[in-house]
Parts: sequence; C-alpha cells; structure tokens
Amino acid sequence: MGEANTVVVTRPPWWRSIGPALITACVVFGPGSLLISSNVGARYGYELLWLLLVTGVLMGTFMTMAARVGVVGGATPCTLLAGRLGRPVAVLMGVTLCLTCAAFQFSNNLAVAAAFDSLGVKRLFGDPAEMSQATQNLVSTGLLIVFNALVVGSIFTLRQVYKGLERVMKIMVAVILACFLINLLVIRPDLASVLHGLIPGIPEGLSLALPKRAATGIVDPMVLVASLLGTTFSVAGAFFQGNLVREKGWTIADYNRGIGDSIAGVTVLTSISAIIMITSGAMLRGKQANDISVLATQLGPLLGPATRALFSVGLFAVAMNPFVINAMIGGTILADGLGKPAKMSDAWPRRFTVVVLLIGMGVAMTVLHTSVKKVDAIIFGQALTVIGNPLMAAAILWLANRKDVMGDRRNALVVNILGGIGFLVVLLTAARVLYLLVLRLT
Repeated sequence: MGEANTVVVTRPPWWRSIGPALITACVVFGPGSLLISSNVGARYGYELLWLLLVTGVLMGTFMTMAARVGVVGGATPCTLLAGRLGRPVAVLMGVTLCLTCAAFQFSNNLAVAAAFDSLGVKRLFGDPAEMSQATQNLVSTGLLIVFNALVVGSIFTLRQVYKGLERVMKIMVAVILACFLINLLVIRPDLASVLHGLIPGIPEGLSLALPKRAATGIVDPMVLVASLLGTTFSVAGAFFQGNLVREKGWTIADYNRGIGDSIAGVTVLTSISAIIMITSGAMLRGKQANDISVLATQLGPLLGPATRALFSVGLFAVAMNPFVINAMIGGTILADGLGKPAKMSDAWPRRFTVVVLLIGMGVAMTVLHTSVKKVDAIIFGQALTVIGNPLMAAAILWLANRKDVMGDRRNALVVNILGGIGFLVVLLTAARVLYLLVLRLT
C-alpha cells in the first residue's frame, strides 16, 4: 500500500495576517492626531510623552479585549449585547459610536479644507488675495462637496470594501511612519530630554483647573490634554476591533494572532504620535502652532524650502487615511446595532456611511462660514469624541468578563485593573468635556 497523502496546513506569513489593528490605528491617527500631537509638543515639549505612553497602554488593553471578545464570542460586540441585554442597548451603542465617528469626520473635512488652502487650490478660481472671505469660504465648501461626492462614489463602487481598505491602510501607515521617522532622525533631538519626558509629571504652565469663563470667553486649560486622550485612547476604535476580527474571519485558532495584531496596531499608533510630538517639541517649542504654515516648519530639516507645500500634501494624505474608514466604521456599527447585516460590503453599512459623511461635511462647512479657526475647531471636535467613551468602555469590560461569552478566556486580574483605570480615565474626561459644553451653551 502506498503512503497516505499528508495534508500540511500552513499559516500565512505574520505580516499578511496583520490588518484589523492597523485599520484601527489608521482611523484613530488622523489629522486631529497630527495637529494635536504637534500642538502638545510645541507647548509642552517632551514633558507629556509619559501620558502618551500611558494612554497607549490603556488603548492596547481595550483593543485586545475587544479583539478577544470578537474571536471567542463568535459575534460582534453589538450582536452579543443585543442577545444578552436586548436590542435597545445595542442600538444605543451603535448610535453612540456613529456620532463619535461623525465628530471625527468633521475634523477630517476641516483638515482636507486646510490642505486645499495650503496647496493653493483656490488659485484655480482666481487670486485669493482679491477674493472676499465669503467667496473663499464658498470655494472651500464647493471643494468639500466634490471631494465627499467622490468618496461616496467609491464606497458604492468597491465590491469587497474590507480587502481594499486593508491593502491601502498598510501602505499608508508605512509611508507616514517612514516620513516622520526619517524627519526625527534628521533633527536629532536630545535623547536625555526625551527620556526625561517619560517620567510622569505636570509641565509648567499646565493647570488642572476646571474650565471657566474669562473676558475672552470660555477658557479650558486642559483642552489639549483632553484632545490628546481622545485621539490616542479611542475607545470607539477599540470597540470596533471586535467587528474587524469578525470581518477578517478569525476564529478561536487565531486567538493569539488577534492579540498580537492589536498590540502591533496600538504600537504603531503610539509611535507615530510620539515621533510627531518629539519633532514639534524640538522645532516648535514656544511657538504658536495654530496655523498650518507654522506646523509645516517641523518638516524643515527634511524638506527645505518646499516645506509648506509638502507638509500640506502630507496633511492631505493623513486626512485621506481615515476619511473613508472612519465613516465606514460609523455606518457599519450603526447597522450592527440596529440588527442589520454588518459587513462593510453590505448595503446598510454603505447607506449609513453616507449619513456619517454628510454629517461630517455639514458641520465642517458650517465652521468654514464662521470666524472659528480650523485648528481650534479640529481640537475641540477631537475632545468631543470622548463623551461616548465611558459607555463603550463599560460594554467591552462587561463582555470580556462574561463566562457565557469568553468561557475560560475571561479577563485576567491585571487586564481588569488596567481596564478599570481606563474606564475611570474616560469617565473623568467625559465629565470634564460635558462641563465645558454646559459652560459654552449657557
């Protein structure tokens, strides 16, 4: 008798399996992250690097929890919540995350508009110096409408949305990471000062006081810190990790891979933010980084005279990076919460994605026709995203500790301690932002 045929099952290379966490990193690291990390570095130097590291650890904790829930639970977090707490809870979760994505989306639109301005696109319609402010705003509005229309068209054109996005995201992350890393190596920041920034402490000039009314309006001394938390510790992004591992088709056999993927993604996210903060701390310390042209100077050593234009191209790329996937997350999670088919290529997620795009574009166009500075609006918008975080953080913790969901793979004590700290952080941050909103509205 001949030898029996032996079937050898081989796993794909590790780099091919990475995907869900990188998509999360892409949606979290958008123009808001770029501008906020630059502003934090310009104002406080390296002194808040420790906070970035802490938030990275907390983000990684919740990303791995959500990934484990998606793999072991055999369903998306919203589906698991609906089966145990009822559909209204899942709907609330879907609406909350969708609105969070809409807040991110309006920041993405403002960044695209800022990039158009810096690239001189308005010159196609005449000399900006001779245009009234109202005319310039109309041109920016028209550009945003055309841009969003193209994005909507691409959403309904792609057959396999996830696969296409994953390929693009891998390339974009590699390009962004390489660009800022090379820039960092060129400027050679003082290593001792950078390492000192990893020691917890409160920078001089940073007040922990609550927002208050002043002669110039509402003043919040911690708005940058709240925004930094909102961009680096995005519970919404972590929550959707449970959907992404289902979209990837991972099973119990991929349990360890899901954990490793989450750690890789949050490492990339935190590293890019740290590189930008260090670069700004070295080159922009003490400057008012409230304008794209000022922020562009951080690329001076690498790009020379072409700094402003090339930085604008980079800003445009960073804005494009999360533009589609952020809207897709909002649309997909809303469909999932409502009990509709929740793969990105399904009809309902695509329809709700258009809703997120329209909300983000509408708010951005409103800002364009006011006196609010784009960078200030982006920072405030990023801060708003923390309001729904406590609800999503509680849901992830609850599911990750359910025996009927996780079996023997429930959270270990260390994970629950980190998760509890993370929940407390997002709860206090959300309370502070709500207090700020009350002051603004009264």
